[in-house]
Amino acid sequence: MRERDGGRARGAAGESDAAGARGGGESAIVTVVGSDKVGIIAKVSAFFAEHRVNIEDISQTILSGKFVMMMMVNVGESSLPLEELKGELAALGSELGVSISILHERVFTAMHRL
Repeated sequence: MRERDGGRARGAAGESDAAGARGGGESAIVTVVGSDKVGIIAKVSAFFAEHRVNIEDISQTILSGKFVMMMMVNVGESSLPLEELKGELAALGSELGVSISILHERVFTAMHRL
């Protein structure tokens, strides 16, 4: 059973699922930004389920009237390589009227290292 604890998904034993699952695969950061409307989370989540991408952590809010979501996903067992996921997510974003990007965690970390 999962429960929310301070914005982090936690398993029944209380350990962070994001920290535990990352050891077994490849993690990536997903951002979704655009006008808020019904179904964004559902459609993005369904896309990931269809392509065997596990959502390890998720945070979403409304900032200045814009929908903003960040996800940590595990792409280790994805049915598509990361570059193809990028293209498919961009197309899904166009369909939903939002911008969706995905970046491998190593690249994200290197870009944000001081």
